[in-house]
Amino acid sequence: NGTDVLKTSASNYPADILFLRDDDIPQYVEQQVADIGILGENIVFEKNRDVEILDQLGFAHCRLSLAIPKEEAYTGPGWFMNKKIATSYPELLNRYLAEHNLTAGIEEISGSVEIAPGIGLAEAVCDIVSSGSTLMTNGLKEVEVLLKSQAVVIANRNLDEEKRKILGKLLFRIRAVRNARENKYILLNAPRESLHEICRILPGIKSPTILPLEEKGWCSIHSVVKEDEFWERIDQLRNAGAQGILVIPIEKMIV
Repeated sequence: NGTDVLKTSASNYPADILFLRDDDIPQYVEQQVADIGILGENIVFEKNRDVEILDQLGFAHCRLSLAIPKEEAYTGPGWFMNKKIATSYPELLNRYLAEHNLTAGIEEISGSVEIAPGIGLAEAVCDIVSSGSTLMTNGLKEVEVLLKSQAVVIANRNLDEEKRKILGKLLFRIRAVRNARENKYILLNAPRESLHEICRILPGIKSPTILPLEEKGWCSIHSVVKEDEFWERIDQLRNAGAQGILVIPIEKMIV
């Protein structure tokens, strides 16, 4: 909102909210300065604090990757032997090098990692990648993926029973919103002779809702379809005789 407020209270939930640097969140949660935190898995694994990962949230997808100048011929992990690598993730990079019995120099920098080879600071980078466009802009190509990451909820391992109950209610609400985002509500009309095939295509949460239409031999079918399967299912439904297909967003979905 353009202000510098770093702490606020939820208006309809018993929680105070702290706005922190993501690098600091694992430490704050481990030390019970905060009870839970929301941040990327990449930070959780890099900081390696004694916290509990409760749930993946399905957004902020990215990956931690090694990248080298695009003109280089990559021959496998051995390419990095005795090379200098720039990164903001020295712990995860060190683990990768140890797993592959590699020795390399690590240049730890806090930002603009992808520019390091271009200015002679390093021969490769280990950095967070989303689309890969930033790497391409800086003349780099992605060659190894160390970690796939998304936003997660973490918690202190020693929360008391009261806080666990509050946390459980919060996670319930988060999952209801996430389930809604991942699914669509679908309504369609179909001849009864196609009912068996359409129910096979649209199993729903338990089973589709089927309502008779005034026109003899026709029914209305209501169900839920996953977002990532949507277009494939629509094609199958049309081929099975479905008509008047309506697709509606779901606000909350409790299963």
